[in-house]
Amino acid sequence: MTVKTEHIPEAKKRNVTDFAQLMDQYPIVGAVNIENLPAPQLQKMREQLRAKNIVLKMTKRRLIKMAIEKVKGKKQGIEHLEAKLEGMPAMIFSKESPFKLFKFLQKNKSNAPAKPGQTAPADIKISAGPTPFAPGPIIGELGALKIKSGVEGGKVVIKQDSIIVKKGEKVSQKASEVLSRLGIQPMEVGLDLVAVYENGEIFTRDLLAVDESQYISNITQASTWAMNLAVEAGYASKDTVEMLLQKVYRESRAVVLEGGIPAAGMMGDLMARAQMQAMSIKAEFNIN
Repeated sequence: MTVKTEHIPEAKKRNVTDFAQLMDQYPIVGAVNIENLPAPQLQKMREQLRAKNIVLKMTKRRLIKMAIEKVKGKKQGIEHLEAKLEGMPAMIFSKESPFKLFKFLQKNKSNAPAKPGQTAPADIKISAGPTPFAPGPIIGELGALKIKSGVEGGKVVIKQDSIIVKKGEKVSQKASEVLSRLGIQPMEVGLDLVAVYENGEIFTRDLLAVDESQYISNITQASTWAMNLAVEAGYASKDTVEMLLQKVYRESRAVVLEGGIPAAGMMGDLMARAQMQAMSIKAEFNIN
């Protein structure tokens, strides 16, 4: 969608130009949501980004869209980043890979209490278990949120896991108070990287949030399965030839032993097998 620029003050036009130049200069352009990020944490994050030569820049959503409009002829597909401008949008510019950038921003997030009116980034759950509270008003507060509780050993106990705010819903005053009393801090304070543009592609947060340990485990498992399949299928390659020869050797030995074939190098095994069979027959028929 084309954004008209007439009647825009010169200061805002310069702002748009600055954004467009950064988009043109940096290969990695990210859409960030800074909603609910307190000023002190924002300032600290700016310093951390500056140390890694990463630029964070904020302006109005409309001006960001205008900057994207200016550079879309040079950067194919960057216009799709418009749809990723969530909450209070800002832009981040980097030469790091999208995945390294996402990991860095996630690493520098911290937990925070849920305030009334905030949007839950994921389901907010209260787990079953004991609480430090004596019976009293807390039971009614939990009940108002449909949390099953009881009293054991003079303390309030939550009977089962309960989701009190679903992903995307607003945190209510009651939910905020109960979470605070239970010491649960479900919100993350930090820069929320929504999506990143690189070389004509848009990487969303669900693609960027790679569990490295699980990823390595999946690759290892896939390698094991592929090797097993190749060996079972008899597919010969430099990686499987040793295992195939070992398999053939084991199977040929089994055939020789089962058939009683007097093959070279197997006579000792054949005699041992024959002796075991003879001893078994002797024991079965009680032959002295």
